[in-house]
Amino acid sequence: MSPRSELPVVGLTTYRENARWGVWDTAADLLHAQYADSVTRAGGVPVLLPPASGSDDAAGAVVARIDALVVTGGADVDPGRYASEAHPATSGWRADRDAWETALLRAADAAGLPTLGVCRGMQMMAVAAGGSLHQHTPDLVGHESHSPGADAFGAHHVRTADASRVRSVVGEVVTVGCHHHQSVDAHPGYDAVAWAEDGSLEAMERPGPRFCVGVQWHPEVGEDDTLFAALVAATSEA
Repeated sequence: MSPRSELPVVGLTTYRENARWGVWDTAADLLHAQYADSVTRAGGVPVLLPPASGSDDAAGAVVARIDALVVTGGADVDPGRYASEAHPATSGWRADRDAWETALLRAADAAGLPTLGVCRGMQMMAVAAGGSLHQHTPDLVGHESHSPGADAFGAHHVRTADASRVRSVVGEVVTVGCHHHQSVDAHPGYDAVAWAEDGSLEAMERPGPRFCVGVQWHPEVGEDDTLFAALVAATSEA
């Protein structure tokens, strides 16, 4: 834990989007408040990490000052980062955010920092490790219930792997809220540890004592903060 704080400081990556509030209509660094609220309820202090820089030096400076990292949900990952052409359904990727989160994940790996990836965050973890994505999950599973459309979240059951860290946190079967049209394919360095009923991958984790978990669902939108609590608890072990 950082010597600067008694409470664990948890960095949350953010969107950079055009936004309107008050008299302003301009680019803004923003994030759904549920993430910060989940971290706070879990006993951590949330700090937002906007994609203002993609440098390894900046990422290293940030990781040296936080106690845990959450790579949050958001837009598609640039398929060029895993040497693929864009699927017709792949769009809206953000080069600045891809670069920043890749640098943060490298620095977190080097420091052994407790890390949680949420939805796009899990996908970014796989790509940063040299893996790849299924660019349109409906092509894989034959339905669109993982992302019903607009701001609606899909709901489905996830079964976790025996003896996995994820099972120790959320249990054998958990009902989750999801909002994604892409999913992880190759994930070097990570163990696959949870699956939806349609067989699509829902969670992965690094083997070993470090808390380094990616989940395809959105734990911040529910009332169960166990994953965030486990992340915060891991800061005392790091």
